[in-house]
Amino acid sequence: MPARPHIWADLRSLFGLAGPMILVQLGNVSLGVEDMVMLGHVGVAELDAAALGNLWLFGTMIFGIGLMLGLDPIISQAHGAGQGQHMGRAVQQGIVLAMAISVPIGGMWLVTEEILVAAGQSPALAGQAELYNLVQLPCLPMLLSFNAFRVFLQGRGIAAPVLWVTVLANGFNIFTNWVLIYGNLGFPALGLYGAGLATSITRGATLVVLVSWIWLAGLHRGAWQPWSRSAFNPAGLRRILRYGLPVGFQYLLEVWAFQISTLMAGRLGEYPLAAHSIVLNLASVAFMVPLGVSIGAAVRVGNRVGAGDARGARRMAWLSVGVGAATMTVSAILFIVLRHSLPLLYNDDPDVVALAVTILPIAAAFQLFDGIQVVAGGVLRGYGNTRPAALFNFMGYYLISLPFAAYLTFYAGVHLAGIWWGLVVGLALVSLMLVVWIAVQSRQV
Repeated sequence: MPARPHIWADLRSLFGLAGPMILVQLGNVSLGVEDMVMLGHVGVAELDAAALGNLWLFGTMIFGIGLMLGLDPIISQAHGAGQGQHMGRAVQQGIVLAMAISVPIGGMWLVTEEILVAAGQSPALAGQAELYNLVQLPCLPMLLSFNAFRVFLQGRGIAAPVLWVTVLANGFNIFTNWVLIYGNLGFPALGLYGAGLATSITRGATLVVLVSWIWLAGLHRGAWQPWSRSAFNPAGLRRILRYGLPVGFQYLLEVWAFQISTLMAGRLGEYPLAAHSIVLNLASVAFMVPLGVSIGAAVRVGNRVGAGDARGARRMAWLSVGVGAATMTVSAILFIVLRHSLPLLYNDDPDVVALAVTILPIAAAFQLFDGIQVVAGGVLRGYGNTRPAALFNFMGYYLISLPFAAYLTFYAGVHLAGIWWGLVVGLALVSLMLVVWIAVQSRQV
């Protein structure tokens, strides 16, 4: 009986951080959506070029974002242990790594056209996609540094600044898109180039605003130290890499697994590709909820590990996994109940809608396992044990899920549903492996 008050307190603590982080993740996704929607009114070619550019941009940038999450266990555990200076030094080292990793990622943006042409895309569209990406190149280190400061705040349970800066960023991006894409307020109409420029300006502005907020509100006090050579300390940089590299690879593996599944759907024809894209987009939006819970779990588990509260960390770990499963159960039910209505938000072609209706119930099962695996990954970040999630994702997606999906789709005649059944089976195994690992890990702390 005495454990029940602890559970309610833990739930309040988790949702106090996870709630704003869910909104932040939805806001981050919205930036790309805004570009696509507003470019759609310029022309089909511009829309397609932005879609191709974003595919390569996000598929490479996600590794750097994952790397910054290597700060998660360092910041959250230091906060739990009351080691303020360690947090300041860690985020400075994170910024150094953000600058360094921007070089190879930016180098990949320089060959956007060559990569897309090699992947069989139209040379004309590939060239425009590279232009769209190159104009965003200056914002890359700013974006990664923003994520370092985001972890710096969320690891200490401070969510409001990141939330409001993200909300403002979306409004600012819409405004700058309106000015630069369409040529308003005396500016020339720059179309696709204007969309990339607006996004680059927005991402730079978000970093400036967040850092200014931290400084003016004194949110750095007690958790900062002056810049010094310690920001370049090899041992500190290696520590972030030890945690962050597995997360970066985990995110990279997961993102490209879905890119590959989309390419598989494309081989089935125009209608299957459209139906697959609709359901995948719905799943991606729903995924933002457990992703926010995952961020909250990483922080709250890490806080308790840093404070030496092994029992509290274990309780928070399982509570977070349960919350992730519960939220995606709701999402799964909605996918089933509203399966005839949700596709109509995107397209009213009866053939596309009919295909989407058939795979939405499968995607419902996918949702449940996806929620468990992402929250479990956050729990392991809190414990500072990030390698298993990367390994399990590789095994689940590339050794099981995608080969099984290809077999069902192209050899067993299951067609489009085969892709989704393959994803379900792979994610179910990843979830199971992560839950077992958490059971082991939580007993060792």
